[in-house]
Amino acid sequence: MTTAKPRLRAGAKLKHDRHTDRWLLLGPERALDLGETARAIVELCDGVRTESEIAKVLAQRFDAPTAKIEDDVARLLTELRAKCLVEDA
Repeated sequence: MTTAKPRLRAGAKLKHDRHTDRWLLLGPERALDLGETARAIVELCDGVRTESEIAKVLAQRFDAPTAKIEDDVARLLTELRAKCLVEDA
């Protein structure tokens, strides 16, 4: 895990689609449908918490092993950085 403090990039936002009851991460000319875990990760990307802190919060929330959550957090944030939806503060 890195000490990076991820946050949504300018122009990206988390939005609930009330018609489909799904959470979307919207960016310039794209939308990603987020599952429960991905949404929880994105909600915690505030530019203040580190990736490790995000993983610890979620491990407690979901009563899951921290190592497994750390892998999920790292994998998703790597993907979102590559898609220019998340940056590090």
